[in-house]
Amino acid sequence: MTDSVGRVGGARVWQHRFLDAHLDQVRFPDGSVGEQVLIHHPGAAAVVPFLSDPAGEDPQLLLIHQYRYAVEGLLWEIPAGRLEPGEPTLTCAHRELLEETGCTASSMTSLTSIWTAPGFTNERIEIFLATGLTRGESKREADEFIEVVTLPMSQVLRMIESGEITDAKTVVGVLFAAGFRGRR
Repeated sequence: MTDSVGRVGGARVWQHRFLDAHLDQVRFPDGSVGEQVLIHHPGAAAVVPFLSDPAGEDPQLLLIHQYRYAVEGLLWEIPAGRLEPGEPTLTCAHRELLEETGCTASSMTSLTSIWTAPGFTNERIEIFLATGLTRGESKREADEFIEVVTLPMSQVLRMIESGEITDAKTVVGVLFAAGFRGRR
């Protein structure tokens, strides 16, 4: 294996708003060189919002039911969105929670972060747990078609188990929160 792995050449082939697509020549760990497509993404934040104490018997969560063109239908998700240039992930998490649900949180704790699809993008999402929610008015973007729904943790877990919830950040965030909520 060689120590000099990574990009050795290539160029941007497409750009739109916040995404850049690159076709790169890459040196692999065995020393060979090949092509890779990489979609550059600014990163994102996601929020598992609890309306009640996460350590309680069957806490209440806020989920969004959102139209997604890429899957040609509705997905159950936790609130999330991309980082603005120079924006800290915590600031983004608070902003996205407000924009998509109309809620503010008195407490926001980092749970984990994930690479969404490392085979072709460098998008990384930091996932937060939000408590102390105060409801207000949402500030959705024009292309966001969202219904905000309150569900008990037990029902959300059944929806994950049955395959009704398939969004990766939501599955990871909810299962992480469920697994560690009593330990924090």
